[in-house]
Amino acid sequence: MKRYKKWLYLILILVATIACAVPAAVYARNNADKLQIRRDSRMSPVIMIPGSSASVNRFDTLVQKINQRDRRNHSLLKVYVKENGQIIFTGRIRRNDNEPFIVVGFQNNHDGYSNIKKQARWFNMAFNELKQRYSFNNFKAIGHSNGGLIYTAFLENYFNTTSNRLIRVNVLMTIGSPYNFAETSNRPTQMLKDFVKNRKNLPKYLTMYSVAGTKNYVADGIVPVSSVEAGKYIYQGAVRHYTQITVTGRLAQHSELPQNNQVLQLIEEYVLNNNRGRGPSPRN
Repeated sequence: MKRYKKWLYLILILVATIACAVPAAVYARNNADKLQIRRDSRMSPVIMIPGSSASVNRFDTLVQKINQRDRRNHSLLKVYVKENGQIIFTGRIRRNDNEPFIVVGFQNNHDGYSNIKKQARWFNMAFNELKQRYSFNNFKAIGHSNGGLIYTAFLENYFNTTSNRLIRVNVLMTIGSPYNFAETSNRPTQMLKDFVKNRKNLPKYLTMYSVAGTKNYVADGIVPVSSVEAGKYIYQGAVRHYTQITVTGRLAQHSELPQNNQVLQLIEEYVLNNNRGRGPSPRN
């Protein structure tokens, strides 16, 4: 009887070990397959964030004009993040489109530093969903107005994690982003202080372009040029390349910048894969 119980005990241990080992092996294999798919992916999306009060439709004209200019028919996917964390997708990425445009917008799209921090957290939720769905290993980033501030908060507080170790942000371009809000003096806002404090978390390999518009040599009608230029205190010296670019003339007003022909040319030259790297060397 004792020998029977001993064998029964050993059998139960063996069954339990197998029951645990099989799911673990399946999980490990599935995880390895997913990692290989990500490594082999050829997709390099352009992920864009609009500014305050703007919807996921903010870049429709930009995408339309880019498609007319390069005739590559980039797909347009829109991602809408609600305050309760629900994520709604509209549009689709065309099969074999390796450079689609993806726009991430928010139900709470209001101005203010407290909202920017919330929007960065919501963007991180959307980014996690996107990387699971499409398994890309690199992407390009564009933020207009406060969208550039959201990207900065995201890169400093969310991007540098183990789950993103196989994903690289090739380039960041911010357009009319007020890194010091509407402040025209040298007095830094709390947001700028926090960005400078956390700049050590930015990807060291990043190439960053900060684009300012000038309607009257001082501002683009809304954002002071000095506020855009404050981005140098965050990025210059913390990333591999930082370049400040100013556009003038027609459509240099803040809300018109995404449709500005000079801005479109900058996106073609410095962001899109077919032309990236042909421009002047950015300063360190």
